[in-house]
Amino acid sequence: MQTEPMNSVEAAAEATRRQVRIASRLSAWAASGSPWVWLNAAAIATSLIAVVGLLVFIAAHGLGHFWPKAIMEAIYAQPDGTRSQIIGEFQGHEVVPAERLRGTGIMLPPEVTTAARSLIKVGNRDALGFDFRWVLDDWLVDTRYPEDLVAIERREWGNFFGYLRSVEENGTTIATGPAAWEVLQARVQRAQALAAQIRRIEKDEIGSINYRMERLRLAERRIELQGTPDVTEQADIAAERAALNSEYQNLQGRLTALHEAIARDSLTAEIMGNRSVAVPLSSVVRAYQPNAMSLFDKVGFYVSKIWEFVSAEPREANTEGGIFPAIFGTVMMVMLMSVFVTPFGVVAAVYLREYARQGPLTRLIRIAVNNLAGVPSIVYGVFGLGFFVYFLGGSIDRLFFTEALPTPTFGTSGILWASLTLAILTVPVVIVATEEGLARVPRAVREGSLALGATKAETLWRTVLPMASPAMMTGLILAVARAAGEVAPLMLVGVVKLAPSLPLDGDAPFLHLDRKFMHLGFHIYDVGFQSPNVEAARPLVYATALLLVVIIILLNLSAIAIRNRLREKYRALDH
Repeated sequence: MQTEPMNSVEAAAEATRRQVRIASRLSAWAASGSPWVWLNAAAIATSLIAVVGLLVFIAAHGLGHFWPKAIMEAIYAQPDGTRSQIIGEFQGHEVVPAERLRGTGIMLPPEVTTAARSLIKVGNRDALGFDFRWVLDDWLVDTRYPEDLVAIERREWGNFFGYLRSVEENGTTIATGPAAWEVLQARVQRAQALAAQIRRIEKDEIGSINYRMERLRLAERRIELQGTPDVTEQADIAAERAALNSEYQNLQGRLTALHEAIARDSLTAEIMGNRSVAVPLSSVVRAYQPNAMSLFDKVGFYVSKIWEFVSAEPREANTEGGIFPAIFGTVMMVMLMSVFVTPFGVVAAVYLREYARQGPLTRLIRIAVNNLAGVPSIVYGVFGLGFFVYFLGGSIDRLFFTEALPTPTFGTSGILWASLTLAILTVPVVIVATEEGLARVPRAVREGSLALGATKAETLWRTVLPMASPAMMTGLILAVARAAGEVAPLMLVGVVKLAPSLPLDGDAPFLHLDRKFMHLGFHIYDVGFQSPNVEAARPLVYATALLLVVIIILLNLSAIAIRNRLREKYRALDH
């Protein structure tokens, strides 16, 4: 039996009914809230993918810098018949329009529209005048990777690439050929040990003596300003100065002997162009042969380089070495900022929520607090420079450090003023978060405490604030996340390119809040935009940015752990 086909009217009616059913189902689906759930999930997933992708990109470009790269040797044969030797590491590759290269004087055939070129790190800046060189891939011939090519990291002039020919002691050759490599390794370790002793004496011991000598000078100046010299005190100062001078002379004698000992050894190597160059071992940080290294050797080298990056001081205009002073300065500044911002923010929030009369003035204050969170950070830097440094710091100098004037003590940029400036910058976040926590404390809890005979202050201190402490920690977490990455205000109130001394050391009073400091954010800006050697600095920008993100995450995780512990502790009271 065959079904009769529907006429046009019935077909139209069926289509209408189908559309109505679909629209009804879509309306029910939208009313259930499922679209918004899926939309939020998609937004969160996209954000997570973007963040993870950014971190992977930064890590790949930053951490890859520490892996020992192979050193190639090739002949650069140009069309005009010129042939030159190239020794170095491949750093990058790109394809560029031929017209761009013709504009730099490179002769290419008219039919060529694009050309592939590579960036080679040739090192030897003291001998060649440059660290990096662009070469056309088609002009590189006879490329090979000899195992006896040596890479040398130096304290000055960047990396050195070449063939080791001999090792000298006081100008006399003591090893040549293959045997020279083992001798060189032993001599480099000796030079490194001597350099460590020199650095410890110069920075720690002599630095401590200079600091104490300056304290004696200021004490003597203070006696002069008092107008009534104390003979006994002056004699004590003179005796202590004599003892320090004697100690200084002894250290100078040791330094002279160490400098003579470290200057004993040198090496001779052949660089590109068949030129022989002498390198004093006093300038050598490490020497290695990457082409001859096994995978295990490369992993060990990689770990040692990363450890040097996080534990050593910078060198070569911050493009080599480590960034420990910047790590220390960043963490210390954030901790000081947290100490300052937490009580200020909590006290302000408690007053606004618990004591202030809720009226137009209170609402205006809350609006002002919220607006402060949107003020550009550089404005806070200008405020900190004017109020904290010039006004408050200058007043402290005139009251308590007159003997040091006109040289400022607190009347100049320092870590104290930087921490206070960032505390002012982040205090609105802490106020808002703390107020929200106080508002979530049930009214019945307050009334029950008061009914049991507690005063309002006791109720606030023993009941309300502990229950609102997770919200306080949330405000602190947000404050740390913002403050740790700020750079603009710090450039005005304390951060510097290179700080000779850490704010915390072994000299009384141990914590020197008047000292300038290094910061990871400013270090990124300085290395990325102010470095005289951009190509050498670029990988360190990525590595430092990754480290800054890791430090911020660790600080936030620490605060989150404390917040969760407080939340679990006072959860029973919420119910």
